[in-house]
Amino acid sequence: MEPHYILGLFLKDSDTYVIKQFGAGLIHQTFVVEKNESPVYILQHINRQVFKNPDDIAFNLASMRDFLEVRNFGFLVPFPIRTNSGHMHAVVDGEFYRLTSFIKDTFSLNECQDAGQAYEAALQFGRFSASFDGFDSKLLKPSIPGFHDLQFRWHQFQDALKNGNAKRIEYAKKQISFIRDNHNIVDQFIKIEKSADFLQRVTHHDTKINNVLFNKQGKSVCVIDLDTTMSGLIISDLGDMFRTYLSPGNEEDTDLQKVFVRMDCMQAIVEGYKEYMADKMTTVEMSAIGYAGEFMIYMQALRFLTDFLNDDIYYGIRHEMNNFDRTINQLQLLKDYQSQMRSV
Repeated sequence: MEPHYILGLFLKDSDTYVIKQFGAGLIHQTFVVEKNESPVYILQHINRQVFKNPDDIAFNLASMRDFLEVRNFGFLVPFPIRTNSGHMHAVVDGEFYRLTSFIKDTFSLNECQDAGQAYEAALQFGRFSASFDGFDSKLLKPSIPGFHDLQFRWHQFQDALKNGNAKRIEYAKKQISFIRDNHNIVDQFIKIEKSADFLQRVTHHDTKINNVLFNKQGKSVCVIDLDTTMSGLIISDLGDMFRTYLSPGNEEDTDLQKVFVRMDCMQAIVEGYKEYMADKMTTVEMSAIGYAGEFMIYMQALRFLTDFLNDDIYYGIRHEMNNFDRTINQLQLLKDYQSQMRSV
């Protein structure tokens, strides 16, 4: 569909804007909307393969926005702009589109370079969840059902062991054994889910540092990409920060010398998150902060390994052994994380 036609469903003067392809995101097709050579809006085509029910996302975002407007919190959350007919997104030929304001004089990071950046990002994710204190998060609809459900991921892994590629199962037997030996992480998750001391909260669920905007002074400005925001546990947001900020090497690195835990970044994440969340968290939640990293790193290793055994049906790969290499990477990070936690 021609982008200017889509933009016209949101803006009556759409012909006065220039629309360009924007970014290298892997989920949504994204355009920047400019006026007088300055970016003003972001237009996105929602990926229906990842987000099966865009109406659920629209419901969640509208519910959260209404709550914050009543509370008059006064901080920046880039919610979508309504269409001319008052909807959260436009639907054309069964495809979903949305428009958000472009946040000027900001930039995003692909990787966490130091503890200062880790602190700033964690500050924003903590502020985001804390701002919804008093909101019944269970009203939110799951945009990706089972996304951070470790028990569900364990069952997927078991199915892959039964029905997956026999040669790959044999090849990865060492990694399979390590995953099985650490099943206590799954047991702990099941206990947490059943515990009344772990509260369901408005949780972002994708707290990678590229989902935070920074200003030129290096300070965090706001959280972006709210599609995965659902009801969840603090171990999801903290765990994803630990998994993706702690190591100087990312999950694609095959040089394992780069895959290790930077303890100063871990301390910065905890301090930043607790700036707004400390008085919201229960004592039991506080005690599980360390587990959050173990939970998320283990789950991602489990998912990469499951996909490898299933002949790479979920994650995009660059070469035949990509998911296996990612598994090795995450298991290395998990081992170092466990070692660091034992020494604390």
